[in-house]
This record gives sequence, structure tokens and C-alpha cells, in this order.
Amino acid sequence: MPEPPPEVVEAARELPDRWLGVPDPAWSGRGAPPDWAVPGRWRTDATGAIVAWEDNDGYRPSPAALGWPRATDPVESAVQRAVTGYGPAGEVLRTLAASKVAVLTGPDGGPAALRSAQGDPVVPVFTSPAHLRALGSLAARLLPVADVVAGLPEGHSLYVNPNGPAGMIMETEALAEEIAAQERGEARPVGTDGPGAPDAPRVHAVRVTDADRLAPHTAARVDAAGTEVRA
Repeated sequence: MPEPPPEVVEAARELPDRWLGVPDPAWSGRGAPPDWAVPGRWRTDATGAIVAWEDNDGYRPSPAALGWPRATDPVESAVQRAVTGYGPAGEVLRTLAASKVAVLTGPDGGPAALRSAQGDPVVPVFTSPAHLRALGSLAARLLPVADVVAGLPEGHSLYVNPNGPAGMIMETEALAEEIAAQERGEARPVGTDGPGAPDAPRVHAVRVTDADRLAPHTAARVDAAGTEVRA
């Protein structure tokens, strides 16, 4: 059983016969957290003591929970959140379109065109010096993303931080549209699939049922209204 944090232990004393869940710190929405943002839950007995733990098989770990290094720049942060489900992919487009990136250069001085492990034709770009240094002493240029996209070889896509914990191959058309929108001064929506607004309550309690007492490790979830639903 994982060690409960102090706020859970304190809450447990006032919440006997409950399941207590705490969302991943990366989730910051309002109201009850979605099932995928909760690693699991502790159970209290009739005295408010924590006596059991139940894993959540549907949990999606955040970048920090996966042990990834902390993002070094806004683009990398947006990529990490997007690939783990804690932020919208549109935020990657927005931040990348306004950024400068390091681009490896070939013998002719142009962008180095390579293939990903999956066979996609790509031009690798790096959003921070740390990622570039990890490759060793290779020739590179710092360019606005708009210039890189304009000079992409036909059929190629940008591969953002291919040596990072969460690289991302960007759809060229979508990125070009975002660049054009920013040049026109248009603010485009980034999507609503991210963590949402702040100020979420951090401990969520659900009363233990008789079925729980008979089978404490039966899989369960809590719906948006806070009602327990057996799987």
C-alpha cells in the first residue's frame, strides 16, 4: 500500500468507512477528477484509519509520475502534457509556432532530412540546448519555426525533440495554419481536452458499501456526481 500523504491521513480521521482518492498533481480541473487522473484510492475503517489501497487500472500517469525530466521550455512542457493526456495537442501547435528551434544542418547547409524509426520522412528540431547537446558536436542553426516549415523538403514533417522522453511528429498542414493565424494576429482555440481550470478539491471521498467490505479489492470507479459505480 502506498504511503498516504499527510492531507489524506488528516481527512481520513473525519471520514470513516470511505474510499479516499487524490488526483495526480498534474490534473487541476474543477469538481470530481476524471477516472484516468486518479492513481487509486485509500480505504478507511470505522475509526478513520487507512486500512487498504486499490489501484486504478485506468489511470494515465502524468509526466512527473512517469519520472520524466522536468520540461526545459514551454514547447517541451506542452508536448509532455499532450502525449500523457494532461493537456491539449493544440497547445503544442500554439507554443511551437511562436518558437525558435535548433535544426541540424546537412553538408549543403540545409536542414538535415532523416527518417523516424517508423519510416516517416522528418526534419528533427530541438526546443532547448539540452536536447541538442545530448547528440554531441553536430552542426545546427537556430531558426524560427515558421522559417523551418517554409523550407521543409516535400513530404517531410517536423520531429520535435526526438531524443526527449516525449517526442512528437507534427502535422505540417496544421502547424502551417497555426503559424499563419499568429501572423494575422488571430487567437485560435487550443482545445478542451486538457486539465481544465484550477482550484480542484484534492481529496474525494466515497462511502464504503457492504459489497466493499466483502470484497475490498473489487474494481470500482466513481462517476462525475461522486456516486460509486461497480465495474
